Amino acid sequence: MKWNRLYHYPPSTRSTTDGIRTYAVGKEKLPSVTSILKATQSDEKRASLARWQQRVGVDEATRIRDQAASRGTNMHLHLEKFILGQGHLDLTEEGKTAKSMAQTVIDKGLCDLQEIWGSEVTLWYPGLYAGATDLVGTFDYEDSIIDFKQSTKPKRREWIEDYLLQLAAYAMAHNQVYGTEITQGVILMCTPDNYFQKFQVKGKEFISYQHKFLEKVDLYYKRAKLIA
Repeated sequence: MKWNRLYHYPPSTRSTTDGIRTYAVGKEKLPSVTSILKATQSDEKRASLARWQQRVGVDEATRIRDQAASRGTNMHLHLEKFILGQGHLDLTEEGKTAKSMAQTVIDKGLCDLQEIWGSEVTLWYPGLYAGATDLVGTFDYEDSIIDFKQSTKPKRREWIEDYLLQLAAYAMAHNQVYGTEITQGVILMCTPDNYFQKFQVKGKEFISYQHKFLEKVDLYYKRAKLIA
């Protein structure tokens, strides 16, 4: 694993208004990939989330989401510091768990990473959307977008469609702005008990996710016009 700074990735600022996260990149202010996905969720998915919240209760649902978000942020921080060659010390119980999860990702996932082009990279598709990915580089000897994810329990591939759509969106943005031909997305996922999963998407499947995400972008802007 080595750094190869092939591209200049510009800084950005993030803000949230009325539940929509936006990225200011250069002179553009664009909705985030995750905000577009949330705004275009299917009725079935919204109903499923509502049923889960009703089953466990609002307070418990909030606690679970907050705990998962905090654990994920901590795990990401450990991984970011490792990639940058820096140390990170957190002696809290959550910190210890996150460090152990990060080490699992390093040992079982990053071993297949050959080159790093950028870490915590802001990517944008001019006029349409923006977002941040954890890594851009070469994974399994293919140019790739790589994201780290934490999960409370192991996931089936059909449960992580939004994650795969994110990868497709980031790859399209990178290809559009930098003239690359990234055709692979990778999810490296770990649970608190260190169960590791690697999901790779490429080829025709990756292209299908790109088309599906563009359909969601179109729907997002059509709805935005109706509201305006």
